[in-house]
Amino acid sequence: MAAPPVVDIPLVDERLADDLAGGLAAVEKLLRSSVESEDAFVTETSRHLIEAGGKRFRAMLVLLAAQFGNPDAPGVVPGAVVIELTHLATLYHDDVMDEAPVRRGSPSANARWDNTVAILTGDYLFAQASEILADLGSELIRIQARTFSRLVRGQIRETIGPAEGRDAIAHYISVLADKTGSLIATSGRFGAMLAGAPADVAERLTDACEAIGVAWQLGDDLIDVAAPTTDSGKTPGTDLREGVHTLPVLYALASDDPADARLRTLLSGPVAEEDVEEALTLLRANRAMELAREELIRWIDRAKEALAGLPDIPARTALIALCDYVVERTG
Repeated sequence: MAAPPVVDIPLVDERLADDLAGGLAAVEKLLRSSVESEDAFVTETSRHLIEAGGKRFRAMLVLLAAQFGNPDAPGVVPGAVVIELTHLATLYHDDVMDEAPVRRGSPSANARWDNTVAILTGDYLFAQASEILADLGSELIRIQARTFSRLVRGQIRETIGPAEGRDAIAHYISVLADKTGSLIATSGRFGAMLAGAPADVAERLTDACEAIGVAWQLGDDLIDVAAPTTDSGKTPGTDLREGVHTLPVLYALASDDPADARLRTLLSGPVAEEDVEEALTLLRANRAMELAREELIRWIDRAKEALAGLPDIPARTALIALCDYVVERTG
C-alpha cells in the first residue's frame, strides 16, 4: 500500500526519502490493522477518516525525529501510529463540537452517522492507541497522558474563551500551543526516544516540533483570509463565517484606529454571507495580517534555533526546509 504524501518539503537525500517512504507505508499498514474489530461496523467507522486520506504529518515527524537515533528501532512505527490514532480521534470529537459536515473532502462521521457514533469512534481510537502504547514503556505512557491533558485543556480554554482581563491574543496563542502544538511536539519526542537518540536531542526536537505546530496553525489562519483557494478543503473566510476569532481577527479587533471601525464591526461576531467579501477585502489590507505573519515567523525562528543545535544530518536539513515551507505556504 502506497504511503500518503506529506507536505511538499524537499528531500534532497535519496536514502532519507526512501526511509521515510518505507516508514510511512509501514505506518499506514499498522494504522489500518490497529482499528480492525470483530464488529464490522466499528471497523467501518474507525477507518472512515483513515481512508479519507490526510498528510500523516505527525507520523512523518516521528519518522524524521527517529533519524537522530536508530530509525529502524522496533518501536518507531508503532509510536507513529499511536500519534496518528490520537490525532484522528481528536478529529472525530472536533467535528461533533463544530457540527462539521465535511472532513478531508468526505462527509464527517457525525454527518454520515450521528454524534454518538462519532464520539464513541473517537473513544475507540484513543483506546487502540493506548493498547499499542502499553507495549512501548511506562515513560511514553506518561508523556502521552500529559500530552492528552494539554489537548483537553486547550480545547476547554478555547471553548470558554479568555478569562476577564486576560489578553485575548496571548490566550489564543496558548490555546494553539496546547491544542495543536502539544501532539506535534510529542511526535518529535516519541521519534527521538523510540530511536534511542540522546536526551538533549529529544528535547530540541520536542521544542522545534511544538513551534512548528503552532506556526502551522497560524499559517492556516492567514491562508483562510489571504488565499483565493485552499488545499485544505475550506472555503476562504470559513473562520469569519463561523465567528472564529483567529489571530488576524484578534489583531484587527484590538486596533483602536478609527479607520478600522467598519472592519471591527464586521468581525464582532459571525460574518453574514453577504458581508464576507467586504470583510476579507478589509482584513487582507489591514496591518493585522502583517502582525499575524510576524508572530508566525517568531515561532519558526524558535523552531530553527532548536534545530540548529542538532547533528547536521539530512533529517535536520529536511526539518529546516519544513520550517521554510510553513512560512512560504502563507505567501
